[in-house]
Amino acid sequence: MFGYAGLVWVLIALCRSVIAEDNLSKLQFPEGFLFGVSTSAYQIEGGQEGNGYGKNVWDYFKENHPEKFEIKDDAKIACDSYHKFKEDVKLIKNLGVQFYRFSVSWSRVLPEGYSHNISKDGLRYYNDLIDELLANGIEPMITMHHGELPLTLHEIGGWINPYMVYYFEDYARILFSYFGDRVKYWITFNGGCVGYGEDYFVPFLNQSGVTDYLCSQVITLAHAKAYHLYDNEFRIIQKGKVGITFAGDWYEPGTFAAQDIEASERAMQFKLGIYANAIFHPEGDYPKLVRERVQNVSRQEGYLRSRLPVFSREEVDYIQGTYDFIGFNCYSSHLVEDAEEDMSERTSFYKDIRIKMYQDKSWERGKSIWLGVYPEGTRKVLKWVKKNYDDPEIIITENGFSDNGELNDVKRIKFYQKYLSAILDSIHEDKVNVIGFSAWSLLDNFEWMQGYSERFGLYHVDFSDPQRKRTPKKSVQWYKQVVQERRIVELEEISSRLKGDL
Repeated sequence: MFGYAGLVWVLIALCRSVIAEDNLSKLQFPEGFLFGVSTSAYQIEGGQEGNGYGKNVWDYFKENHPEKFEIKDDAKIACDSYHKFKEDVKLIKNLGVQFYRFSVSWSRVLPEGYSHNISKDGLRYYNDLIDELLANGIEPMITMHHGELPLTLHEIGGWINPYMVYYFEDYARILFSYFGDRVKYWITFNGGCVGYGEDYFVPFLNQSGVTDYLCSQVITLAHAKAYHLYDNEFRIIQKGKVGITFAGDWYEPGTFAAQDIEASERAMQFKLGIYANAIFHPEGDYPKLVRERVQNVSRQEGYLRSRLPVFSREEVDYIQGTYDFIGFNCYSSHLVEDAEEDMSERTSFYKDIRIKMYQDKSWERGKSIWLGVYPEGTRKVLKWVKKNYDDPEIIITENGFSDNGELNDVKRIKFYQKYLSAILDSIHEDKVNVIGFSAWSLLDNFEWMQGYSERFGLYHVDFSDPQRKRTPKKSVQWYKQVVQERRIVELEEISSRLKGDL
């Protein structure tokens, strides 16, 4: 009836369906495993009027190029966590988690981007937040850069300017100096170079296959610079850890065909390896596959040199091994197939990677168009990292599900159940060194290009209320019980006062 090809597709779909509906793991999270919750500065803080706050690249484009955004929402107030941080710490304490991952706004600490003008108010705000967390038994985990570059630094090229390596080192020195006596977990960068090659995300550079590669080199060197700074001058006294976070998407072969399996590996190396390989692979540098592919395509296009920048031998050695842990933001997966070579296409990252990418129609969807629920993908990417990067310590720095902000967020709970089950299998069966998990996000917040139309929070935020009232969703009680009991909790086990609404 279906033919051979049709039968193969049916079998693949059935396998994925079985995986998605598999029983949840009954295993315990290991002793010492860390649970947390995450946010980022621009998405929750607000407090942009006065207070020594300097404009960043998002402020600039929201104010000067509104035509680039489908939504009118802005982050001038957001969740108003700048004024309500003590209330937020109470919400975190209620969850019972061990750590809170948040980011520092570079523009709030250094309003002009450079180190000569440090905002006393910015230092006060983060000092107060850190002290409040510690007073409540919560470990602060700071991300130094989470998508919001000071406008002054964007104006000199942002992350394609090689001098950003030194400006980031200066910024890191200030953070280590003022906060490092109390902060023991540092993440240099969140994610990669979104917006540096495309025209659908800030800063809209739209030079795919050129500026995104330049960006990847600069942030890799900047990360290494900050790591060495900590290692040489701060670690012996402060005794903390420094890592970096990447997108933890998995790229699954769309079929069993050899060329699609090769396309899957090519996707992993281009999407993750281009950032992580230089730091985590024992040999360092960009992945060989990526270097050769970009070199060959560049030559065929008529370029006199590869569009992928070259690390010198000294830089390869300087970057390799600059980590104490690796962070992953795990949400979704993609199916990939090999694509035909078409040299008539314009230069682009996707011309280099040469894949067709899509998602299985049977996967459950979040409100975000990119969020297809495939928890087995997270297990696979963690296993891939263990195999390729010498078994590093891993922290899941983000994992979450988007909806319309429902208080009865059963879909979010089921999402977490499945992904945490996959993570437990990674730990116990695959022996992957996962040491922590952080839910995204503490609060409904400003979701970048989507504004407030997509909600990831454990706590609902009423953005029509000047007080930005926070209300716990059902996922709060569920996650709280998971943290307390260090296992995956079934829906039926949530306390009796919630059962009537489930």
